[in-house]
Order: sequence, then C-alpha cells, then structure tokens
Amino acid sequence: MSDKLRIGAIGWGLRGGLAAIANKPDEGSELVALADLSEKAHAKFKERIGEDRFVTTDYLDLLKQNLDAVFVMSPDWLHEEHACTLLEAGMNIYLEKPMAITTEGCDRILYSAKKGGAKLFVGHNMRHFGIVKKMKEWIKEGKIGEVKAGWCRHYVSYGGDAYFRDWHADRTKSTGLLLQKGAHDIDVLHYLCGGYSKKVSAMGALSVYGDIQDRQEPGNPITVQFRAVWPPNTLDKLNPVVDVEDINMMLMELDNGVLASYQQCHYTPDAWRNYTIIGTEGRMENFGDAPGNSVIRLWDHNHQRYSEKGDLEYNVPVATGGHGGADELIVSEFLNYVRTGQTLVTTPIAARQSVAAGVAATQSVRSGGQLVEVPAIDPDLEAYFNA
Repeated sequence: MSDKLRIGAIGWGLRGGLAAIANKPDEGSELVALADLSEKAHAKFKERIGEDRFVTTDYLDLLKQNLDAVFVMSPDWLHEEHACTLLEAGMNIYLEKPMAITTEGCDRILYSAKKGGAKLFVGHNMRHFGIVKKMKEWIKEGKIGEVKAGWCRHYVSYGGDAYFRDWHADRTKSTGLLLQKGAHDIDVLHYLCGGYSKKVSAMGALSVYGDIQDRQEPGNPITVQFRAVWPPNTLDKLNPVVDVEDINMMLMELDNGVLASYQQCHYTPDAWRNYTIIGTEGRMENFGDAPGNSVIRLWDHNHQRYSEKGDLEYNVPVATGGHGGADELIVSEFLNYVRTGQTLVTTPIAARQSVAAGVAATQSVRSGGQLVEVPAIDPDLEAYFNA
C-alpha cells in the first residue's frame, strides 16, 4: 500500500458525494477511478474530481487500476454481486448500507471477505449522528441505569418522492422499506440497546401510494428529488411496480432481553427520527435529529406527571457536512481502517444483523404479523470479524 491511498467507486448517483469526501490528495487519499453504466455519471465524476480520472462501464476494470479500496454505491440489489467479486479478489471496500437485500446475501458477502482476506466496511453513518453519539455516551456513563427498552418513530415526509418513484418501490430490488430505509434505525436501536434482534413481529401496509394510478412508462426512469409532496396522494409518476409497504410497525426481542420497536411512515408532513431509550434508572429521548436544531432530554427523577423539561438536557451543536457531518466522520473512519485495520464504531456483523432483522420483520408483515426468528450468524464468521 502506497503512502497515498488510491480509491475507486462503483456508482455515482445519490451517494456519489460520499466517495468524493475521500478525494483529499493532500491528506493521503485520492479518488482516481469510477465504474458506472451512465456516461452522464462519467461526465459528472470528471467535472467534480478531475478530467484525468479513469472511468469505465465495467466494474471489473477497477481491479486493474492498482487501487487500495473501492466505495460500492451501486443500487441495493447489486451490492451482493459487486461486494463478493471485489472482496474475493482481495479488494478492500466501503459498502453502502444496507449490506444486501437478503440475509443470505449478507452472509455470502461476509464469507467472501474472509476468503479474500479483504477489509469490509459497511456505511452505517448514523452511528456518527450527534444525537446517537450523545445518547450512547450517556448510556455508557450509566445515566439511565441498565437499558431495558427502546423504540424509534421515523417520520419520512419525502418518502413518496424518494422511494415510490424508482426501484425502491419494487420488492424484487429492495425487499421492502422496512429493510432498505429501516436498516439505519434498526442498527441504531441495536447499538443503543446493546444487543441484536432475536425474534421479531411486524405489521405493515401499502396504504396510500398503492392507490395512485399515475405511473411511469417502463424503461423511462425519472430523477428522484427527495421532495415533500403534499398531500401525499397527489404524487405523480410512480414507479411502474409499487409493491412495498409505505407504513410499518416492528417489535423486537433482543438477545440480551431488551424489548424494542420501530415505526416508519412515508407520508407524514414532517421528517425526523425520534429515539426513546428506557433504563432501570431513567429515560432519554431526542426531539429533532438535525445538528443545531435538536435536543436530547433525560429524566432520572420520579415526576409522577408530564414534565416537558428533562432533568438533564443536551443541545446538539451545529455541524457541517453531509448528514450533519456524519458522512465525513464515517469516511475518515473507513480510510483509517484501510490503513491500520482498526475500526471503531461500526462493524460488518452489526450491518448483517440489521439486515437480518429487517428481512425477518418483512417476512412477518407479509405473513400476517407472525413471530419470526432472526437467523443466527455462523459462529466462525462472527468470531472472525469480531477479532
């Protein structure tokens, strides 16, 4: 490995800016190559990164470019193929979440990383969110005692435009939004509650967007803009296939006995996540999730009534950069991992477990809410990655 890391990327779509963060030649890393099927993507890449950069439509060409690592930012259903091929060839990768769209796909990726001896890093950047970092810090400090319960309410005002006008709406490409969108929040609940889902039950429905008949012509995709269209039933030009749920409610029993739940709605008027964590000696909750516009309140006294103000409060400071600075932090973590082999916050095992829980919950939704056991991971794989 040279002093300056040579970085490649697969995909230059909505998350292309993530790989661009790694383009810091003066700080020891440079983005030098892109694989994308779109010539427009090639042009945008060269305009932003450099006209002399290598571009190709075949991701296998990246293996000939003497790279130290590759950012895999292709659509979700291609993660498994791209990750396994690169990892088995010994290429270190940053894999955008979710790891894959099936539990089996995740396990195949883990086996490929072990087989190729390559470093696998999955982009669960929410562990770097200001609210999550402070809540985890308070838990470690014992401010609410032993964690016993947690839940997340996720309001997605832009859900229609972002997820029902492209491939996300097709379960053959995303499994469902409880996995694709929920993987972040399931991972955060696992992280804050200190365990992984063992059993899940869930209910959901396609309750709004399934009734909209204005659809795109097959093969004529539009540009997703993350608009908050209001009211939601006025959304137009939906994906030709719309068969994923737009509202989901999931219950989890974790392997450490903690009970948790996750609720997700894609037609709310607002957009934010609300986490509540309850311990034997207190409760904490965030109001707002954007840096500079959110507060975490913690109650550790018996009030016997509604109390708006917490016994302890923390205003999340302003932060710059993508996703409130989380993108910059996780890219830095990845580059450090490539250089030193040490990762600090997120792990491939955690990424697999969030997908496995989301897949199991989606199975529960589509089977009438029955209890589903989350498939256990191969102990040898778990030991390998934990080491």
